[in-house]
Amino acid sequence: MTGTLDLIKAKGLKKSEINQLNRLLQKRLPPDRIITIDLAEAIAEVSHNLGQAISLVANRRGQIVNVTLGQPWQINTPELRQVRVGPGRLCGHRVIYTHLSERDKHINKDGSFSVNKDNLMSLAKNRLDLLAQVNVDSRGTFSRKHGEQSRLADSVEIIHLLPDRDTEGKLWKQMPTCTIRLAQEEDFSILLQSLEEEFRKQVPGLPVRAGEERAILVGLITGGIDPWQMEDDLDELAQLARTAGATVSRRFTQTRREPDPVFFLGAGKVQELALLVQETGANVVVLDHELTAQQHTSLQKVVGVKVLDRTELILDIFAQRARTAEGKLQVELAQLKYLLPRLIGKGTAMSRLGGGIGTRGPGETKLEIDRRRIRQRIGHLENDIVRIKNYRDTQRRMRNENHLPVIAITGYTNSGKSTLLNALTKANVFVEDKLFATLDPTTRKTTLPDHSTVLLCDTVGFIKKLPTPLVAAFRATLEEVAVADILLHVVDASHPHAIDQVNSVYDVLSELGAIDKPIITVLNKSELVRKEDLIWLVSQVPNPVIISAAKRLGFPSLMKKVQDMVYEVIPQQIKVIA
Repeated sequence: MTGTLDLIKAKGLKKSEINQLNRLLQKRLPPDRIITIDLAEAIAEVSHNLGQAISLVANRRGQIVNVTLGQPWQINTPELRQVRVGPGRLCGHRVIYTHLSERDKHINKDGSFSVNKDNLMSLAKNRLDLLAQVNVDSRGTFSRKHGEQSRLADSVEIIHLLPDRDTEGKLWKQMPTCTIRLAQEEDFSILLQSLEEEFRKQVPGLPVRAGEERAILVGLITGGIDPWQMEDDLDELAQLARTAGATVSRRFTQTRREPDPVFFLGAGKVQELALLVQETGANVVVLDHELTAQQHTSLQKVVGVKVLDRTELILDIFAQRARTAEGKLQVELAQLKYLLPRLIGKGTAMSRLGGGIGTRGPGETKLEIDRRRIRQRIGHLENDIVRIKNYRDTQRRMRNENHLPVIAITGYTNSGKSTLLNALTKANVFVEDKLFATLDPTTRKTTLPDHSTVLLCDTVGFIKKLPTPLVAAFRATLEEVAVADILLHVVDASHPHAIDQVNSVYDVLSELGAIDKPIITVLNKSELVRKEDLIWLVSQVPNPVIISAAKRLGFPSLMKKVQDMVYEVIPQQIKVIA
């Protein structure tokens, strides 16, 4: 096996010095040894002569696969980048590097040398078997005479990951400082075996169906957000992830005053997240916030797997649900408007066509075009949306000429809007217990108790923090709500935070200019709610009606209330079926 040599900041190296570094690639370690005196002396000599740290990457067969003139966190080798480790496993590579003790006088209270924080981050990110820091005493001497021991390789610090936090909250353990000779006597294979056994005990059984992705959900608790509210937000994010086809493995939160401008999370927490990704075998990280281009790029680089924010996840679900040409156009427009300001700094990370959530949709093949062409495409799509808007305006004029009142069914996603439309009109609209099960609007006729005709229009569901690009792109569709005569606001009465969902719907209605429309609040799924809770909900919302769309309960009361409001709002437009 041929190793690689990386020279970080190596300007001015002599050919003889480069040859010294290359000779380190020929060294071998016994598979069951962490380090040997011979290897420690060799790297200490070269490091002392060059006055810089040297890092070696060794695999479990004892082969040196990489020599880097620099720190472990500066190592850039395929052996670390391409390794995919499963739950309960380490990556199969250790890093042995030098520490020039005179240059860096960082000594702990117990007499051991401190370890660079960036190197500890590298340990977690790459899930290394261990780090071995050889402390080089540059005041010592070095001789190759037989029997004379090197005084340059002074001692060694051995650091390995922990399956769980210790009493001080650390995710790694720094073993007591020892001499090179003692470290050579340590059985490396036994240490690794015991570590991986402990890691496997910590990994829960997470069966994943074929084609699914394993996701870690991430939330940030900042000022004004209570922990219980974050848990509720992550519950909803988990529903979104499952709707997109992912299996949620863990949740991960941090409390900060404000998001970090580079990583969104704190630098230390990002490394913990990278470690959790490796522990659980996750291949996607989903954040319950919208990321900037820099945060997205930086975070994905550290955790080593695909990173999505809440907006990207919702866009992906919309891409899955869009069936009509109109819906696909609107999804593509939303995707491109989200992508355009994030092109700067993405570089090769823009290429995300490998499949899975966050990569689908009509616009996915355009992720690698430049900003100019994206702007052109957005212009074409907006023109198409204008044509859709004009077509819908024509349909609305025909309705008005026929004096047919329009009742728009609106509400939070998965509240039962499509189930209600099917029950009232036999529309046979697709229904599923998932968020955004239906995306394209459906309009059907129905009759009121006095046999007058009205139109019921099912619209796309709303959600907390509905992405701005979606609201803009789907404005032609959402205008069905804005121009309707009456709104049927369907509420999932069984949801523990039903009132919060009501307020989120009001926020979107306000953005659409429809908040002043006559509203009938339909408290759905009443069969799942206690009587006292229903009584309280009735007192909190305008014009309430209690129903169960699935059980077909409460429909007479609902239709009577609709009829009364129609005659109150637009009595001159009622048309009776002959």
